[in-house]
Amino acid sequence: MIILVCIGLFILSACGPHHYYFVNVNKTWTEAQSYCREHYTDLATIDNQEDTDELIKTVKGDVERVWIGLEKSGDMRWQWSLGDPTFYREGEMEFTNWDEREPNHESSSEDCVIIRGNGKWNNKSCTETKPSVCYDDKLILINETLTWSEALNYCREHHVDLVSVHSEKIQEWVMEMVEKASTAHVWLGLRYSCTLGFWFWVSGQSLCYQNWAPGNGTVVEECGNQIITGAVESGGNKEWISFSETERLNFICTNYEVNGFLLGHSASVVSVFLSMSTVTCVFIRRKVSVVNH
Repeated sequence: MIILVCIGLFILSACGPHHYYFVNVNKTWTEAQSYCREHYTDLATIDNQEDTDELIKTVKGDVERVWIGLEKSGDMRWQWSLGDPTFYREGEMEFTNWDEREPNHESSSEDCVIIRGNGKWNNKSCTETKPSVCYDDKLILINETLTWSEALNYCREHHVDLVSVHSEKIQEWVMEMVEKASTAHVWLGLRYSCTLGFWFWVSGQSLCYQNWAPGNGTVVEECGNQIITGAVESGGNKEWISFSETERLNFICTNYEVNGFLLGHSASVVSVFLSMSTVTCVFIRRKVSVVNH
């Protein structure tokens, strides 16, 4: 219940509009970017008109001009503060909503962008101080096709971890998200211990909530020389399937720490070493480190 309460504080999904946060404190663009990255995910990214409407609703007409996460890069192209192309669906990075006769170049330093109350964009000097809008997406669908181990490494390098679906609510978020996937299945943070014969989440959570497809997850897996991992269907009933980790699929990363100590509970270090034929899994505090031999 601790986990559900904590995660429930966030309204999240990268499928619909981003969840925006209005910061009514005047900052330069760089200061606003740093604040958003420290407290949320990043300065606001706007992918479509739906996002525009959501952002304007968040600001609620309190101010006329606020910073968003668009800036001019070193090669003189406009780019989003969140520059990872795997975050975006086709065409989303190209969405623009410039005001009439914008972007202009009244000064050589107008390399950052504000959004006005009418939803239109203007370029301004990055040193001007204005309120800003941050966004916070806690689950991210990555539209690359990687093996399970590659996906795990990617999530831990760029975000926090592969997603752990330890409640029905998170399953609902995942079901919405995989609608955008380009592969028939999408990697989860599920791993199978061939030696001990049980499934576990790489975040360190036990497998209490389950949503397996018939014939999956409830029988002893025949590992052979394979590493067995779990994915969710992107169509049908969105149930979980066991797969060899060498399959190449889209995957979902998380931007939150999933553990039982999110509300300030002290975490004693608990180490459990699972000796497997191909891997050793070490449960330490918040997540599982998977070491391939």
